[in-house]
Amino acid sequence: MNENELIEKAKNGDRKALTELVKKYEKTVYNFAFKFCRNKEKAENTMQETFVSMIKSIGTFGGKSKLSTWLYTVVSNHCLMQARGDKTHLHSSIHDEDNFPENKEIAHWDISPDKAAENSELKKVLDEAILKLEEDYRIVFLLRDVEGFSTEETGKMMGLSVPAVKSRLHRARAFLRNEINKKFEK
Repeated sequence: MNENELIEKAKNGDRKALTELVKKYEKTVYNFAFKFCRNKEKAENTMQETFVSMIKSIGTFGGKSKLSTWLYTVVSNHCLMQARGDKTHLHSSIHDEDNFPENKEIAHWDISPDKAAENSELKKVLDEAILKLEEDYRIVFLLRDVEGFSTEETGKMMGLSVPAVKSRLHRARAFLRNEINKKFEK
């Protein structure tokens, strides 16, 4: 049975179809939630909330986008809601002068992508830096640069204009570059 048939059956209350859709997307939703919050329990809770929302709202899914795109929108919203409700924010403000000096030239990457992928220390530093990003910037960075969605797709998922996505992505990348460079300058 193809995905469109599963969706139609799920809209009509078929529990097996809903179960198949959850099975099909559970790894994708969990992985994205974990990339955002870097916490197994929070990622599991976010995944559960995402699928509860999917089950409640599958009848409103119009098919104008892929179901996966719709689910990324739902999981992104749940990630943001959870982060905003979390009283222990660990991020730095992207607007702080020290973290993102507007008039300072952004440092260049000194490590090639191939070597960076092999470097576990860099991965740890990058993970820590991603957690410091404000949620609105982190979600755009993850959708665009980690998950590989286009700027237009990311904008649709987040309800942002293309220039807003580009701006947030630029600031997120610059912030991450600066955080990484600070760690390796020592």
